[in-house]
Amino acid sequence: MTRIHHINCGTLLVPGYPTVVCHCLLLEDPQGLALVDCGIGLLDVRQPVERLGQPLIDLAGFQFHEHDTAVRRIEALGLNPDDVRHIFLTHVDPDHAGGLADFPNATVHVSVEEQSHLQAGHWRYVPVQFAHQPKWKTYGPSERTWFGLEARTVSLGFEAEVLLIPLFGHTLGHCGVAISEGNRWLLHVGDAYYLRAELTDANHPVDAMAAQRADDDAGRRASLATLRRLAHDHADEIDMVGYHDITEL
Repeated sequence: MTRIHHINCGTLLVPGYPTVVCHCLLLEDPQGLALVDCGIGLLDVRQPVERLGQPLIDLAGFQFHEHDTAVRRIEALGLNPDDVRHIFLTHVDPDHAGGLADFPNATVHVSVEEQSHLQAGHWRYVPVQFAHQPKWKTYGPSERTWFGLEARTVSLGFEAEVLLIPLFGHTLGHCGVAISEGNRWLLHVGDAYYLRAELTDANHPVDAMAAQRADDDAGRRASLATLRRLAHDHADEIDMVGYHDITEL
């Protein structure tokens, strides 16, 4: 059976908001290891200004601690980071993709839309984080559905099934990652919400920040409405976590 570990791979301090984390998932399977997002990387910690720039560091509130990296978290679990075969990215923002360079042999799974905007030089992404030329595998539109949503199948050979679920808006190719757990599913929603409270509070104060940082705010709101529906109608089948809410870690 595929075991799922919840690990923190970064901490952000933004004035006026709660401390937030970078909530990644580590899938442990007989076939190897896989990450859902990879947080802040070792190179980011060791060369923060050179890689990210002081304006971005100040804006996002990046904190740089080596123990808050996927490599060190995996080692702390008694596992070998070299066994990471796959990385699923909800999107390629710098707090989600900084650890890619720490796993140069992993295949990086992402929506074709997200990778296209990265290649086009979208302003929100940090090119140096991809200078090692990751092994990309992209996924386009699919006819498969999952609880009424489009689902893009990722074939790993793992015991757990993994799907990319388009939740566009925060970025133009943003996806959640759904992982089967017996009769249930775990849905990592990435940044489709910042705080879990947004599932029940349509006027939560964090909405203003989410709107400001969205590439397509109408799409973001539609994706959030979808998550509210899933949480209301399928709580007995789907567990849901976001990337930044410290209470979910």
